[in-house]
Amino acid sequence: MSFEAKLKELAIDLPKPPAAAGSYLPAVQAGNLLHLAGVLCIRDGAMTHVGQVGREHTVETAAAGARVCALNLLANIRAALGSLDKVKRFVALNGFVNGVSGFSDSPAVINGASDLIVQIFGDAGKHARAAVAVAGLPRNSTVEITAIVEVA
Repeated sequence: MSFEAKLKELAIDLPKPPAAAGSYLPAVQAGNLLHLAGVLCIRDGAMTHVGQVGREHTVETAAAGARVCALNLLANIRAALGSLDKVKRFVALNGFVNGVSGFSDSPAVINGASDLIVQIFGDAGKHARAAVAVAGLPRNSTVEITAIVEVA
């Protein structure tokens, strides 16, 4: 089954690709690798998850924010390649979690993104990963993710 067909089977509609918010590109292809800029918890131009985990958010609500980020990442992949079916595999996914001082459960938050990627791409979605807590993110987003994918 194609990855685009898997999206339809799961009834997942990708958002409009988020525009770059500065002097960078949402995606840059170098050879057979597509490097994706960080994406935030944005849907239809509005922030969906703002604030810190451990203050405004639980691990569970922040994981939902990571899923929103993953949908934006997929939208940028489709915009760059024309189709998710051109993805050969996910190489790496890096997640940043806006957490209170001492927050140590970033991996559980970023699972919200990783789990969605694996649900759609199966074994081709399994990736190397970093999940780190930070003191703040752009627009006070709860989560930001970036990725590298191999393309066919």
